[in-house]
Amino acid sequence: MSETVPLRLDRVERRFRTEAGELAVLRGADLALAAGEIVALVAPSGTGKSTLLHLAGLLERPDAGEVYVEGRAAGTLADGARTAIRRDTIGFVYQFHHLLPEFTALENVAMPQMIAGVARGAAEDQAKALLGSFGLAGREHHRPGKLSGGEQQRVAIARALANRPRVLLADEPTGNLDVGTSERVFAELLLAVRGQGVAALIATHNPDLAARMDRVVTLRDGQVVPA
Repeated sequence: MSETVPLRLDRVERRFRTEAGELAVLRGADLALAAGEIVALVAPSGTGKSTLLHLAGLLERPDAGEVYVEGRAAGTLADGARTAIRRDTIGFVYQFHHLLPEFTALENVAMPQMIAGVARGAAEDQAKALLGSFGLAGREHHRPGKLSGGEQQRVAIARALANRPRVLLADEPTGNLDVGTSERVFAELLLAVRGQGVAALIATHNPDLAARMDRVVTLRDGQVVPA
């Protein structure tokens, strides 16, 4: 199965030391995402949602189990190897956009491509096309401080898709936006992800947005289960 899906978590465990003793957050969690599939992760705060995303994105190592990215056992690799896979294969979108404020929208989207070795001209052409697809034509040379919240999040999504990732991980990507803007940005996110055939795991507290995805999962007793 690991050869056929972009992302698979196989019996992943994650534990943390606390003053009260060891806390097991994930206990043999399993999850697989197919290409083009968009899965909603809906779970209360404190159940391990961020931990699951961090493990899936190779930002943390599991204490047991494995994370497979395009069939490759990746979760327990050395830091440099995990960084390379994140750069080439995984895109991230956060609730707070984390754009670089001193750079324009175009530069924010072009930068990940240039870090991956794409020539500046080609990276900027791709960035301009992506920004245009998110309704930001004419806003490419604005810095984040001159963009609305919805525009900033569109730039963040474009940046996450710039290197054509196989996996997209999003943590409350519209949680900081008003309802109307949230709906528009989310619709554009779904369209882009489906268009590129990306496997996406999107954490959200919004049941209406979750209902528009292919399936909904939650965390219960440290395991991923259908919501």
